[in-house]
Amino acid sequence: MARVKNIEAFCNFCNAVTKMEISGEVSSNEDENKRWAKCRKCKHKMIIDIKTEVKEKKVSLDGIENENCVTYSPDKTYDIGQSIYHQSWDDFGKIVAKKILSDGRSSISVEFQKSGNKNLLESFINQQPGNEVS
Repeated sequence: MARVKNIEAFCNFCNAVTKMEISGEVSSNEDENKRWAKCRKCKHKMIIDIKTEVKEKKVSLDGIENENCVTYSPDKTYDIGQSIYHQSWDDFGKIVAKKILSDGRSSISVEFQKSGNKNLLESFINQQPGNEVS
């Protein structure tokens, strides 16, 4: 079997499919497909099965353009698994994760057909100075 240095797998801490760096084999020889992997995003190390986890957690984007897609807008709120259409990029995608940013804003991670994985804002209300809500 060829040595794989980087793979895409599901990170339990990021709650999304991310790039992982293979950092070594598991000490027991009972399962040759288990490897230590480090998430490149959050740096968390975990044991993954490169035969099953890598393939099963990959988001399927086949035919989502025929599904009931919502047009993306940063002021809307979305759910994980929801299909969206980004008009500016003319691209369809599926939401794979949500998170709260350090400034308190919400972000969604979307796997797009053409653009790959992108992070987008959600529930964003642009307040101009002088237009504060009471």
